[in-house]
Amino acid sequence: MRLSGLLLVWLAAVWPQAAWSAPAEEAAVRTGTTELQGAAPEASVVESRKEAPSDAPRSHAGSFRLPGVPAGFNTYDGGWIKFVYHPSIRERVQPLIADAAATRTALTEWVGQPVLSEVRVVVARTPGEMATLAPPNAPYPDYAAGVAYPEIGLVLLTIKPVHPTSQHDLAEVFRHELAHVALEDAVSGRPIPRWFNEGFAVLASGETSFPRMRTLASATIADNLLSLSQLDRSFPMQEWEAELAYAEAADVVRFLIRREEKHRFRGLISRLRDGETMDGALLNSYGAETATLESEWRDDVAKRYTFWPVLFSGSAIWVATLGLFAVGWRRKRRKAAVTLARWEKEEAAEDATRRQIAALRADPSAPTPRVHIVLAHNQTDDVPSALPPVALHRLPEIEVPKVEHDGQWHTLH
Repeated sequence: MRLSGLLLVWLAAVWPQAAWSAPAEEAAVRTGTTELQGAAPEASVVESRKEAPSDAPRSHAGSFRLPGVPAGFNTYDGGWIKFVYHPSIRERVQPLIADAAATRTALTEWVGQPVLSEVRVVVARTPGEMATLAPPNAPYPDYAAGVAYPEIGLVLLTIKPVHPTSQHDLAEVFRHELAHVALEDAVSGRPIPRWFNEGFAVLASGETSFPRMRTLASATIADNLLSLSQLDRSFPMQEWEAELAYAEAADVVRFLIRREEKHRFRGLISRLRDGETMDGALLNSYGAETATLESEWRDDVAKRYTFWPVLFSGSAIWVATLGLFAVGWRRKRRKAAVTLARWEKEEAAEDATRRQIAALRADPSAPTPRVHIVLAHNQTDDVPSALPPVALHRLPEIEVPKVEHDGQWHTLH
């Protein structure tokens, strides 16, 4: 039973990834994002990037223009950053204003050079309002709770999530979109792969890593990991399809930016800024070709994301919680049984004592305990020297010791 339960948990975690891999390829063929036989690969890549809007869209022709401030909106000028928002959501915007400087410092540290010289952040009240604030002809994914236009230094956010039941951390979305703009500044607008751009933004935002870990573990076990060329050629457009793509992209960037390789990552950014291609910049910064680095990353994933992370999926956590509850219930039941047994012994002893007392009271031959109260010899004459004996139940007879001296009896005190 235990083995079958674990197997069910594993299938539940792996099945979604296996289920969408084939439809994703079919969708890529329908949209023309795969390299068809006889077609030019470079043209395919350019076409795919135009057809796959991201949360950091590019105009490819410099056609984006910074929109004006909407009527009735407030403006906060922080020097390098300006916030535009409706007065009714001022309290929600204040934490973003407070976090802006620290985020800028962290991003500067990551890329190794000054970034974010001028940014405008427009905060909408709803996803629908956010869409109306976007530049014309600037599509982005329907599931996006935020979008950045790095070419013009614009970030759009929404207070309410796209889906009412979805998690929506406004601060994380803010850092994610700001990272897109920072990376654009760091490479001076040079073209970079979609996976690198999205992976850097996810990692820099500090978004929760556990869902990504579960996604990567499931894809690793099912052998469904996408290649970097696939990510660059056809980044999924649907939210449920993009989960693995975002998880992979973030983990590849994590692999490149890990602590002992920070100087290499900064060198990579610098070479991209100088106009080198991603393949050339990786080779000159890390001393390995892209395919070699990808192979090393896959080996790292295989070591880090084994079967055990799958066991800690949502279903397994509930199973473990129920198991702990059952163990605690059994321990509590055993403790209660010991307590009841002790109470039964105490009640039995009390019942025996009551029966003995009742038997003494019912026996007329049992001696009646008496107490003689004797006054001291110096009491006044109008007080009797002794009181009549008082009958007391359940007490032994008490004799007050007295001594005779010169023909008189005296009570000992």
